[in-house]
Amino acid sequence: MAIQQADYGDLLLEFINTYRDSKGKPTYLNQINEIIAYRKKSIIINFSDLFNFNEQLATQIINNPKEIFPILENKIYDYIIEKDPSFQEEIKKIHLRITNVPRLIELRKIRSSDAGKLITIEGILVKSTPVKERLSRSVFKHINPDCMQDFVWPPEGEFDEIIELPTTCPVCGKAGQFKLIEDRSEFIDWQKAVIQERPEEIPPGQLPRQLEVVFEDDLVDSARPGDRVKIVGILEIKKDSQIKRGSKAIFDFYLKVNSIEISQKVLDEVKISEEDEKKIRELSRDPWIREKIISSIAPSIYGHWEIKEAIALALFGGVPKIMEDGTRVRGDIHVLIIGDPGTAKSQILQFAARVAPRAVYTTGKGSTAAGLTATVTRDKNTGDYYLEAGALVLADGGVAVIDEIDKMREEDRVAIHEAMEQQTVSIAKAGIVAKLNARATVVAAGNPKLGRYIAERGIAENINLPPTILSRFDLIFILIDKPGVEDQLLASHILNVHAGKTKSTEIIDVDLLKKYIAYARKNVFPKLSDEAKSLLQDFFVEMRKKSSESPDSPIIITPRQLEALIRISEAYARMALKNEVTREDAERAINIMRIFLENVGLDVESGKIDIDTIMTGKPKSAREKMARILEIIDTLAGTNECAKVKEIVKEAEGIGIDKASVEKLLTDMRKQGLIYESRPDCYRKV
Repeated sequence: MAIQQADYGDLLLEFINTYRDSKGKPTYLNQINEIIAYRKKSIIINFSDLFNFNEQLATQIINNPKEIFPILENKIYDYIIEKDPSFQEEIKKIHLRITNVPRLIELRKIRSSDAGKLITIEGILVKSTPVKERLSRSVFKHINPDCMQDFVWPPEGEFDEIIELPTTCPVCGKAGQFKLIEDRSEFIDWQKAVIQERPEEIPPGQLPRQLEVVFEDDLVDSARPGDRVKIVGILEIKKDSQIKRGSKAIFDFYLKVNSIEISQKVLDEVKISEEDEKKIRELSRDPWIREKIISSIAPSIYGHWEIKEAIALALFGGVPKIMEDGTRVRGDIHVLIIGDPGTAKSQILQFAARVAPRAVYTTGKGSTAAGLTATVTRDKNTGDYYLEAGALVLADGGVAVIDEIDKMREEDRVAIHEAMEQQTVSIAKAGIVAKLNARATVVAAGNPKLGRYIAERGIAENINLPPTILSRFDLIFILIDKPGVEDQLLASHILNVHAGKTKSTEIIDVDLLKKYIAYARKNVFPKLSDEAKSLLQDFFVEMRKKSSESPDSPIIITPRQLEALIRISEAYARMALKNEVTREDAERAINIMRIFLENVGLDVESGKIDIDTIMTGKPKSAREKMARILEIIDTLAGTNECAKVKEIVKEAEGIGIDKASVEKLLTDMRKQGLIYESRPDCYRKV
């Protein structure tokens, strides 16, 4: 039996009054009471509950939302006013919000047949305008000496986005000029945003599709750029202000938002079935699971075990923590690979981006500061300012892979500082001041400054990156292309890969590995056991003790490395899906940290581990030499006008600093602005 449109309102009221959830609670009746008590503007109804109650009503809501929503909303509003007449004085309208609408359409599959229907879309919010006001109902004054009357327009309903003026005055029936009286008109909060396909859903080699969405009333500012959202709304055709003879017959879509759900850091993109979970649990019971995972990272590339281990650690990550005072401690493990050309750095990074459940891949050459973090852009047609999210914000909760990081311009590189440590992106442009989440793991790779890595020089001299960025990486690895005994195995491996003869017995399939990582990140949050705590503490204290033994000893390790050790230990526990960090995990973390310190944190002159080579760019030995040269310049310039290079070299050689080191230090100090050349080959302190 067909139901008349007018009866739909009564049906909905019956549903609200009679519905009980599995525990017997009147869910929607409770919502009505909350709306009355807290003066809320919306009632949220789950589509599946409504569909189970009355299929015809649910189908009408999906197919004719523009006609049916006003009827249902007016009915709910009248019902609320019956219960509490004072509600009318504060709230003029109630919105019906529908969630879990099954008609989920991909952005690139939206077609004209979907226009005017209630649909669900998923994606990332990439732009949003500041909140504006839309005129919904107006009060006009007829500017005519015979009339001068005020009238409400439109008499029924409300304006959409275009104001249509009356042709004649509804009071006197004559034509004339009409003046808008803003103070007595009704306005609704209005905000435009742009939703884009998620990076992992874009087909290779295609541009991401976008769709404009409009938030109104209590939905404005409910999501920020960078948020992954699921939106239910009415797909509408964008109206042109005036359609004249010869106007284009081409129109754009936009989505009028009905309800919005924001997915948090939970990795909802990777769907894990019960069968998958069974396989994951079975895999985690293998005592060699960590080794299996590491060997499954870029299996087509020979060797580089420690680097593959670091990539695996970055993909699993540690556990982020929020302290009582609101301070957030990151759980992400940042990894940097510096290596000679042709050592498969980019291949390893591409694999990391492919296997990570949520990832954004970018290269240093093609990335600007705005493209990496966030920017404010202006719409050419409307002149509106938009806040637009960049790669690090889009990678929130996942991995940001930056290849060729050394090719980035200096001003662009500075942009990633805040995102790496504080895990936010702050922006203040064109009057828009905002802070966006960028809780992403950074996995980066770069080439040495001079083409190949020179082992006799420190890391700061080998790579074109400032110490401020180097110090933010938890693990740094150097790939040196050394000919040697393994060349036979390397050649054999490459030839077998090209011939399609690779051993794959111990390798986890890419799709399963992706699901394994997503499952671990979503469900496993390991805590340090007392045994692991004491082992990490002993290691830290022991390393610090070595630094305090004599005044000449450099600082080997800082609290930043201790925090990195904790994160790495948690990542090892996550790999085996353990909820506790054991002694074995802590031992593995200490082992990989030692490899990193011995290869990267080494002062090449003294042969000692000195963390300052990464933290400040200069080991203790270089700092001390610099201080002594400055003293010599100061003394010599005190007696003469300036210190001549010959005299500086002579004095320095007397205290054991050779000529080559002096010349290099003078060049460095001049670049840093510590000294200046007052005459040719004659220096003074600044």
